[in-house]
Order: sequence, then structure tokens, then C-alpha cells
Amino acid sequence: MTSNSDNSMDEKPYKTTLTRRESLKWLGLLSAAVAVPAVISLSGGKTVAETGKAHWPKLSLPQVTGKGYGKDPNLIVPPEAPWPLTLEQQELNTIAVLSDIIVPREGNVPSASEVKVPDVVNEWVSAPYARQQADRLEVLSLVVWLEDEAKLRYDAGFRAITNMERLSIIDDIAYKKAYYTEEYSKPAEAFSRLRSLVLSAFFCTSEGTKDIGYMGNVPIAGDYPGPTKEAMQHLNGLLDQLGLSLSIA
Repeated sequence: MTSNSDNSMDEKPYKTTLTRRESLKWLGLLSAAVAVPAVISLSGGKTVAETGKAHWPKLSLPQVTGKGYGKDPNLIVPPEAPWPLTLEQQELNTIAVLSDIIVPREGNVPSASEVKVPDVVNEWVSAPYARQQADRLEVLSLVVWLEDEAKLRYDAGFRAITNMERLSIIDDIAYKKAYYTEEYSKPAEAFSRLRSLVLSAFFCTSEGTKDIGYMGNVPIAGDYPGPTKEAMQHLNGLLDQLGLSLSIA
């Protein structure tokens, strides 16, 4: 069934606005953040759709030949463009749609694409390192799979179908049960990796840290006030339990 719903985002291509220097700074933060595995929900999702046997693209990607940072990079003031970006516009468009499915706008909290997370994903998968290049193959394979799956189900590309139709596909690969089905095990693994990249990038932004109430990296005016009375009482209680009380007031 072909959809012509106004809920389609096909007419709004993603626009890159981050400078390379900005996205490279995010890359350094992301390198540490994505070391933590993505959390996969244990419930929810839809039953396996009747779209035929499993399909997964076998891509042959051009080799990334750009040079890396070297052995002693300056991540505070990174080079302007140490390697070329590799995602094509249509790929970036799809990643923007997926990013906003993973982190949609909620009230005053912006969506992932509004804080330019797709630019950071582009920087990540373009970096000439083994981990990033493995992610590049996985992410781009997912983009092709989604396009094929949308055509199988709805006779239209992924960005041309409605939001509800997109979610019907994502729901089949976003949960743990997808790992145990022939149809969805590979796209589920790829989506999990992309989700990890998107969430990590989003929560590296000022908007993301504000959303979770993180108050780090905030300068204190004047002398350090020290821990609160309640914190010290808690610490003294723990020290007493351990027989290490120092009577800290």
C-alpha cells in the first residue's frame, strides 16, 4: 500500500550546519561515551511482520583513505578537517529521521536532529579507524535495509512513508526479541549500534545534559563551599560502620 500522508518527512532534507571543528570536538566526547553498550528494552514492540524471508544488504563501500589524528592529537583545538565526510545527502536524511525517532522533540527539549546529532554520526562513521569503519558498514547497511523493507511493506522508500509506517518497521528491530528472529537479527544489531551513537551524541550536548539534570562542568563563583551537612552526616555514618570515623564535622 502506497502512502501519500502529510506525515511524510521526505520533503525536508537534513541540513548540515555544524562546522567540522565543532563536530570533531564532539567526536572526542563520543569516543568515550559509546564504549558503554546501548540499553535494549525487554518489552514492547510488534510481532514479526509478514514480509518474506530475511534480507540484509552486502555492501562494498569505498575505502576511507583519510589520515587520523596521529599519536598526540590536540582534541581541545582539533584540526579543521583531518578526513573527508563520507555520508551522502540521502543517507544523512535517513539518519536524521532515525535520530528523531530515537530522540524526538518533547516539549522544550529538542530532537536529536535539532541539535545536529546526524552531523556527529557523519563525523564518526567517516573517521579512518577500525571501530568507526565497522560502524560505517553497519549503519549504511541499516539504511539500505530500511529502504528495502519499506518498499516491501508499503511500496515506497523509508522517508516517503508515514511516521506510523516507519515506526511499524522500527518496532520490529528495536527490542531484544528481534535478536532471536531470522528476519530481524542483523538489522536489530545495527539499529542498536546506531541508537547508541545517537543517544551518546545527544547527551554530549548542552541540551541533552540539561534534560537529564546533569550539573557538571559548571564554574563556582568564589571559594568552594564544600559538601552539604547532609552529605557529611552520610559520610560520617559510613565511616562509623567501617570503624574509620574521623569525626568530620
